[in-house]
Amino acid sequence: MAVALAIVLDLVSKMLPVPRLPYGGSISLRMLPIFVVAFRHGWKAGVAAGAIYGLAELLISPFLFHPVQVLLDYPVAFGAVGLAGLTAVRLGPENSSSIRTRAGILLGVVVGNGARYCSHFVSGLVFFGHLAPAGQPVWLYSLIYNGSYIIPETIITILLLQILLRRLYGIWIPGRE
Repeated sequence: MAVALAIVLDLVSKMLPVPRLPYGGSISLRMLPIFVVAFRHGWKAGVAAGAIYGLAELLISPFLFHPVQVLLDYPVAFGAVGLAGLTAVRLGPENSSSIRTRAGILLGVVVGNGARYCSHFVSGLVFFGHLAPAGQPVWLYSLIYNGSYIIPETIITILLLQILLRRLYGIWIPGRE
């Protein structure tokens, strides 16, 4: 269900007037459900959900350049988001609004999107360096290009997760009123 919701959120974001980069990448809310899976069920489930989403994204709107690039930009990058579950956050009735939980969510989103950023960065470095403006180092081009959408998306995700967890917590945890 989380993967389906991520796909819907991505499709909705494509209908909004959000800037899209020419070679892939835009600010979207699609990773919210993947982060929830990682925080609720741990990093293995989060990585699996992210990788499945990456494969779905590959089928829906592929940008194919090289087989290794496909792996780095789709299942590896989105699977890496699930590493957010490595933080000590485990959502449960006893810690839904604690400072430790909120800090763990912040750290988890930074870890997950940071790992995703690294995968996209390596892909950009290796496979899209020819797109860098003349005189600009390839590493800087990939750093700026991928950071231009992943950094704002990380900030938005952190803020929205904090709000959503407070408002919708009872829906995610059965038995909690």
